[in-house]
Amino acid sequence: MSTTRIAPQLLKLSLLLATAFALHSSASAGVAIDKAANTADDKQWRALDPEQTLVIDTNKGRMIIEMRPEMAPKAIERIKLVTREKIYDGLQFHRVIAKFVAQTGNPNNKDGGGTSHPNLAGEMMFRLPYQSVSNFAAHSSDASTGFIGSVPFQSLPMADAIARNNGNLRSWGAHCTGVAGMGRNEPRDSANSELYFMLDASRRLDRDYTVFGRVVIGLDVLMSIKFGEPPSDPDIMKQVRILSDIPANERPQVLVASETAMKQLIDQTREKKGADFSICDVPIPAKVIPAK
Repeated sequence: MSTTRIAPQLLKLSLLLATAFALHSSASAGVAIDKAANTADDKQWRALDPEQTLVIDTNKGRMIIEMRPEMAPKAIERIKLVTREKIYDGLQFHRVIAKFVAQTGNPNNKDGGGTSHPNLAGEMMFRLPYQSVSNFAAHSSDASTGFIGSVPFQSLPMADAIARNNGNLRSWGAHCTGVAGMGRNEPRDSANSELYFMLDASRRLDRDYTVFGRVVIGLDVLMSIKFGEPPSDPDIMKQVRILSDIPANERPQVLVASETAMKQLIDQTREKKGADFSICDVPIPAKVIPAK
């Protein structure tokens, strides 16, 4: 394989937006994305589903990934199974290419490995009821694009779903920075346990690999992983867990920008970028509230 008097509510939203753009622009330099503005109103945040949240503790720090079953249900089912079997614990980031991708999750710590579980059919494309998407970023005559939670996607144009009278958009994950997917061998149905994380946008991978989620916390950790094919001294996943499996007294709450905040971020990004706008430009504010 980011002196006029302002009404309090607008001021809070402005703080969230400003912080999001600061985080997005500095993420590739290693600034943690989980330092989003704590001054923002609680309504500007939504909590991740603990059952659909992957927590990877590496030797460099913690990464938290929002998983979206709407995009890749079989892949996420496999990730949960392998995680709970503890197969991921201790595995290396065995292939890390600067400004491209970091790969891990093979029990042999090499490309081409896998578990005893059967390989998976590809989930590169999925059908998405457009009414279920809370955040569309853009529509054109040949495509629509938006977010499923924090995960960017692209689809056939909205008119296609309407014309078919079934409301379903033929969609695929967009390979933006922080996006997570399932590695595979040459055959498209050869995904097994390998994971990859995008270190930069690479949209040429769209529709060719299964996207299942996005790193929302610990982008700085991802960017600090040592390069190499393989690295001479590989970084490792020390422990991988599903957030819901972490004992309640240790389990943090993970918050990302709410639907309202995301709509504002999308609009502001589009205004700033103009004709150069890309779904990969939209920042994803996130923060962690430690367990009490």
